[in-house]
Order: sequence, then structure tokens, then C-alpha cells
Amino acid sequence: MRFRVLGPLEVLENAEWQRLGAAKPRLMLAVLLIEANRVVSRDRMADHLWDERPPQTVGNQIHGYAARLRRLLGADRLITQPPGYRLYVEPQDTDLGQFTALAERGRKALGAGDPEAATEALSKALGLWRGTAFEDVPAIPLVAAEVQRLAELRIAAVEDLAQARLDRGEHAQVVTELAEEIAQRPLRERLRELHMLALYRSGRQAEALTAYAELRAALADELGIDPGEPVKQLHERILRSDPTLAPQSHAATVPVHQLPADIPDFSGRAEQLAYVLDTLKSRQDNGPPPIVVMAGGPGVGKSSLAVHAAHTASEGFPDGQIYLELAGTSNQPRDPAVMVAEVLGALGVPGALIPSSLPARASLYRSVLAGRSLLLLLDDAADSSQLRPLLPPTGRCAVMITTRRQLGDLPGARHVELDVLSPAAANRMFTTIVGRDRVDAEPVHADAIVRACGYLPLAIRIVGGKLAGRAHWPLRMLRERLEDESRRLDELRTGDLGVRASFDLSLRTLPADAVQAFAMIGLLGAQSVPAWVLDPLLDRHDTDEILDVLLDANLIRLTGTDALGQPRYRLHDLLRAYAVEAAAAYPEVEAALIRHLATRLWLAEQAAEGLPPGLLRPIPGTSPRRALPKTLTQRLISDPMAWFEGERAAMLEAVALAAERGLDELAWELAAAMVPYYDLRSLHQDWERSHRLALTACTANNPRGTAVLHNGLAQVQIYRDEFDAATDNLRQSLHLAQQAGDRRGEALAIAGQATVARVLGHHDDALNKATRALEIVTTARDRHIEAALRNGIAVIHLAAGRTEDARTWFRDALELSRELDDVHREAVVLREMSQLHRNLGATASALDCLHRAQAIFEQLHDQRCLAYTLLRIGHIQAQQQEPTRTTKTLTRAAGLFEGVGDRADEARCWQLLGELDAEQDDHAAARTHLGRALELWQTFGADPQASAVRQQLHRLSN
Repeated sequence: MRFRVLGPLEVLENAEWQRLGAAKPRLMLAVLLIEANRVVSRDRMADHLWDERPPQTVGNQIHGYAARLRRLLGADRLITQPPGYRLYVEPQDTDLGQFTALAERGRKALGAGDPEAATEALSKALGLWRGTAFEDVPAIPLVAAEVQRLAELRIAAVEDLAQARLDRGEHAQVVTELAEEIAQRPLRERLRELHMLALYRSGRQAEALTAYAELRAALADELGIDPGEPVKQLHERILRSDPTLAPQSHAATVPVHQLPADIPDFSGRAEQLAYVLDTLKSRQDNGPPPIVVMAGGPGVGKSSLAVHAAHTASEGFPDGQIYLELAGTSNQPRDPAVMVAEVLGALGVPGALIPSSLPARASLYRSVLAGRSLLLLLDDAADSSQLRPLLPPTGRCAVMITTRRQLGDLPGARHVELDVLSPAAANRMFTTIVGRDRVDAEPVHADAIVRACGYLPLAIRIVGGKLAGRAHWPLRMLRERLEDESRRLDELRTGDLGVRASFDLSLRTLPADAVQAFAMIGLLGAQSVPAWVLDPLLDRHDTDEILDVLLDANLIRLTGTDALGQPRYRLHDLLRAYAVEAAAAYPEVEAALIRHLATRLWLAEQAAEGLPPGLLRPIPGTSPRRALPKTLTQRLISDPMAWFEGERAAMLEAVALAAERGLDELAWELAAAMVPYYDLRSLHQDWERSHRLALTACTANNPRGTAVLHNGLAQVQIYRDEFDAATDNLRQSLHLAQQAGDRRGEALAIAGQATVARVLGHHDDALNKATRALEIVTTARDRHIEAALRNGIAVIHLAAGRTEDARTWFRDALELSRELDDVHREAVVLREMSQLHRNLGATASALDCLHRAQAIFEQLHDQRCLAYTLLRIGHIQAQQQEPTRTTKTLTRAAGLFEGVGDRADEARCWQLLGELDAEQDDHAAARTHLGRALELWQTFGADPQASAVRQQLHRLSN
């Protein structure tokens, strides 16, 4: 196979798959592949490449692209044939040709009644798909038509594979695999038919009937037609429980064994090894999976212990062992979505049937693992968020994790802290590597070497390896080298010899502007960057060709596309370090970085205009703003939320860069510009980190910026119920805002103090502060904050029992929000007004307010506010004794709270559900939900709540 088109377009070169960096040659190759073995005239090629508006140099450019492709593909494959070019391609040369052959083979096997052969062929066929066909090729009409044709071929193969799996009896797997496809193609009847049959054969008759009802409603709404006869007939057979639909037996699973080789010179760690093995043995089929976390500094032997323990315990896991390298200590830890897909593939799930989203993949992952007894070794974890999608659902499996970080937020995990070896264990390890004879010959020097290594396993392994490869070296020689502390680390490393010389050679061949671009990109940190960053860095508007030069020289690589669909690029870590050194030679570095940061600030502010009005947006400071061309800007911020999602990490890096360079005004404005997005998405960690980074640059010489940052930190702390810390930050913010003459900042700080007072039950103090803040913003005519404060005053009156006062203030807040067309504030007011109606016994009015607020928050994608609204709806539904609706509402709210990191309110959801289950005498469900609540309360030390749940669980067991 020479070409791959079922995903990004790739060409095999020197035994490695390569992408074409430049867009035009990539599009030209795509056209030639689609028109394979046919002549494509230069005129037609020009129309494809430039949409009938070719440049004056079109002939030269097409000739240049063809020459570039010919160097890559070979002169015998791409030939010039008047009036254009012909690309010779055999079916076996492309993944499409192989897919077509395999799909046809599978289809014939299915027709011949051989589901085993059909499954094998079709799984291989679909496994060739790496995404959407021609994924990185511009969607000109020719390409778009081919993509649509290939998508139809793929879904037909998916349906054939589902049929083959049904014939083999793999019904539950088919249910999960088809769910994602149906979500993408809800009107495709064959998919629905197979899904219904799989559900029925899995013992889920009611869900199969529901699936038919959904299809019928969708067809009626979209096309005004009824389902076809095959689906209708299956529906009727399911209704009467037709015995010919009886399920078949399930296929056997094949064990997997992915562990690295055991450690031959493993030494020490007897106590830790015993603890790990005891933890793995403690698992119970109906309980949670045992999780053991091995944590410690670099080089202490975490992975060695984990691998050795896994081999020792392997016989207890008959379905095998999974090993994943998580790359948590790299600048780009591995994506959980990719790793979940990797495990699913190892367990026999075809790549083409693995869902695209992480939640859907994780759901399939849990379903596949549910019936298996597997040991998972997750090596070098970054954090708990990277791990959670990889955790199995039951105690039939067990998990071992290594990490350099503390993972205290991983519920139920047992922790093993590793330090350096004991002197005796370190000497045993050294002796095993070097040999007993050499150590016995120079025992004093051996002890000194191990001591100089600080008993660190990695260091011992390095020096031991050096000595093992130098049989005639006396130990004394290495000891003397190690005794010189100034060169000890040089001896305790393996080094990347020759890398610098290789980099020098690469740069010597580049134009000067490309060398400068390379150096400047290195200053932007480890995060991937979009193509537009080169414009401000070089103060130009024509940098596409420069980027192409760097791509072609393999000095920068394409890492993928962001939420906006724009490519993102990144330097390799060593190249980035080298680029930073190279940048020191350019005197204009400071100006380039300011232009870059000014552009980021301008884009963030432009994108924020498309979000709901936020109260925490400060009046702009004095930082420079640099605009991009209008058409580019419109494309970048056409979906403001997608822009923020794509630039989230890069904006944090920008704040850090500004702070590091002492650009205090830019640092605080960049941090503040992200707050509307952080607030909407409840990204409290990013919010806090950005503000603390900016504070390192802001000093007493910048009171206004410092005031804004303290106020932002206080808001995060209020969300976390950290009221003492919030009060301190608000006090500083108020003082600094007054010093700077920032009336808006002064009002926001006082309003924050009012919120803290209200939550703590100090209603009179809260009312005084809120009224004072309102007076300031009314004078300043800041009506959005005025609406928020009026709502806040209403809430204070309500909490104090002053119902009529609350009603008046709520009415004013609602009217002002609507007058301002501030739909987010309107939803917040409606949500808070619901409590007024509840207090008055007007439950229907309360629900009406909440449902209207829910609709707005869903439209705005505000997950945190939506979760709070659903929690209030759930309380009312529980009070009305509507268990089914309550369960659905609170389960969704709990999921949203988990997503935004609000573990306390997630726990409240599960606790309320458990209490409702107990009232309905559903003790099994009550124990499940209360158990989740208890686990969460214990996670962050909420002892009173945890104790109350324990008492409820105790009553259920009696």
C-alpha cells in the first residue's frame, strides 16, 4: 500500500507514512487519486485548485506542484501526458482499494453463511479507516462527492459487519457499536433494524420497541413517511416475541498479554510489592475495581515495581493484562480518547466501529470490560482526569497506576509512596547488573558508587550499564568520576549526542525568514499553535509559505485540528529548546512577543463578545491590541466557544509568557479576557492558574490590574465555598480598585462581599453591601451589573424571609434583564424566582420558571447553571413523588456537576436520589446512589454529610 485516503491523506515514504504539508500539492494529489489512471488536464486541475479563479502564474505553479509530487511518488507513477497528468494506481496501492476488496470478500462470506470469515474481512476493512476520507483535503466539489460516496461504502460495511456479529451471537457488542452510527444517521433504516434486533436478542425488548418508535417519529417529522417493510415486519415480530428471533451464542474472547518483559534484576521493595499484590487479590466481582497507585519522584523505580507486580499477579487474570504508556511527564500527555480506542482495538473491537467522542468510547469500553477479568497497568499518569475514562466498571478487573504526582482525587485508590532504595537493596541491584566478581573485588568502591548515586534506581541502572559495557574498567575509575560533584550529573545521563549538529545542518539550508519564524515559535511554549501566530511574530500578512518551508524541513509538525477545524502546529521538545536559544540572537524578540500577545488579547475580547454578557469583564486597560485581517477574524471567531476551546491551553501559556517577561498590563488583561469563557464552562482550575500567573507580574505599580485579579480569584473561591480566602481577596480588590479610581471594580468587590455575607447567613450585612454596590453601578450606569445586583438583593430578602420585598426586587431584575436582552441574566433571575414561588406554595409557577431557565442555559451551553437548575427541578419532582422523572433529572444533574468539577453538588444529587429510592422501598438502588454520595463526601472530607449517609445506609441494611 502506497497511499492512504481513508482519513488524512498520507503517502508512504521511507517506510513511514507522511502527510503533505502544503495545501495545494495535497489537493492536487487528492484529485489525481480520485481520477486515478485517467488523464487530468491542466485546465481542469486549475479549476479544482483555484475554483475557476487561477493566478496569472497558474501554469508554473501546477508544474511546480507536479514536480514536487513526482519527486515524492516517482517518475514512473506520475507522468505528464497531454493535456495534463496521469497517476498510475493499482487497487492494492491504496487503503481504499484494499477496503473495497475486503468489504466485498466479507459481503460474499456473509451471503454464503460464513459469519466468522465475514467478521474477519469486514473488521479488517473498517480498520483501515482513520477518520473521514480525505479529512485534511479542502472540500472542493470533486472531493466532497468522493467523500460522500466513500461514506456510503463505509456505512454499508458497518451494517454488514453488524449482521455478521449478530450471526455470531455478539448482540450486546452490536448494541453499543451501532449507537454512535445511529446518532449520526438517525434516518437510516438498516442501522435501526440491526440495532432493534441486537437489543431484542440482548433481552431488551422494550428498548427495541422504543427504538422503532423513535425511527417512526423521526421519519414522520423529517420526511413525512413511515418506516419501510423490513423494519415494520421486525417490529411486529418483536411485539409477538417471535421465537425465530431467539439470540445466538456469544463468541469466545481471546486473552491479551501486553505487559513489558519482567525486570530480571528487580531488588528490594518487598513490603511495597506485598501491599500491591494484596490489593490486587482483594477484588470482588460485584464491587469496585481495586486501584493501586505507585507514586514517587523520577527514577525511583515505579514502573519496575509495577511491571514486576503485574507479572507476579498475572495468573489471577485469565482474560489477560493491558499495558498503556500515558506519557504524563511529557509536554503532551496521551489523550484518554486515544487510549480507550487502543484498548478496545486490543480487545477485538474494529476501529471503524469505535465511537468518535470520549464519553461514547468510555461507555463502550466499560461494556466490553464488564464481563472480563483483566489487569490494567497504566504507566506514567498525568492526573486523575486522564485516568477516569480508563477505569473498569467492576471488581473483576484491577488497575495499577504509576505517576510522579499525587492522585488524591481518585476515589477508592490505595497509594504506595516510593523513595530511593535502602543501601542494601541498592547494592544488590548494582551487583546483579555488574556481576558478583567485580563487586567482591572492589567492595569499597562499589559501595561508594552506589552511595554517589544516592541509591536512586535509575542512576544505579545507568552506571551499572556503563560498567557492564566496559568489562576492563575498574570500579575505582567510575568512583573517581562520580566523586567530582561538578561532573556527576554528566556521568549519570545518556545524552543526545549529535542532536545539536543535526539541527545546525537543518537550519543552514533555510531562508532567513524561516529561521527567524522557527526561533520565534519556540518562545511560545509547549502548546500547539495555529498558523496565524506567524503573522504577528514576523509582523507580516503572508507567512503561509514560511510555514510550508518549516513543515517541509520537518522542523515543525502538524498535530491535528482544533475545534474550529484549523490546523495546529508544534515543535518537538528538543527542537523547541534549541529554538529558544536561537531566538536570543534576534533583538526584536520583545516586540514580536508583544505583537503576538496583543493579537491574542484582541481575539479573546472579540470572541467574548459572542458569549453571554458577563459581570466580571473589566473595563479595558492600556495594553496594545493588534487586529488580524477581517476575513480571518470572522472565520476564527465565527464560533466563539470553539475558539476558546481551541486556544484554552495556549492562552494560559500566553499569560505565563507575559508574566515571565514582566508585561504586567498584558498579563492581567489576557487572564481577565478568558474569564467569561472560564465562568461559562466552570473551568475553575484554569481561571485560578491564569490569575495567579498574572499576579506574579502585577505589583503595587499596577493597582487596577491587581484589583481585577484579586476579584477574579475571589469569585473562584466563592464557587468553591472557600469564603475566608474569598473575603481576603475581595478586601484587597476593593482597596486597590478605590486606589485606582475604578468604580466598576469597586462595585464588583463590594458585590462579592455581599455574596459571601448572604451565603454565611449574615443577611443584614449582605443587604447593606449589595445596596452600596447598586448605588455605585447606578451612578456609573452599568446596567448589566445593576440587573445582577437587583437579583442578588431579591435573593437576600428571600433568605431573610421578606417575601414581598423579594418579589419586588425579582420583578425589577427580570424586567431590566429583558430590557437589556441579557438572556443569561434572565435565566438566573428565573431560577432564583422559583424559590420564591416554592415558599409561597406555587409549585407550578416554580417549575415554569425553572423550565424557562433550563431552556436558556441549554441554548447557551452553560453546564454549571444548567446543573443547578436541574437540581432544583429534581427537588420539586421528589417532593411531588415522581420517582421516574426525579431519577432522570438528578442523574443528568449529577453528570453535569461531575463534568464541571462540582463534587459537592454531585454528591447532593446522588444522596437525594438514594433517599427517594429508600422511600420507594428500592433498597438496591438506594444503596447504589447513597454509596456514590458517600464516596464523594469522603473524597473531600465532608465528615458531617458522610456520617449522615452512613446512617442512612445502616438503616437500609437492617
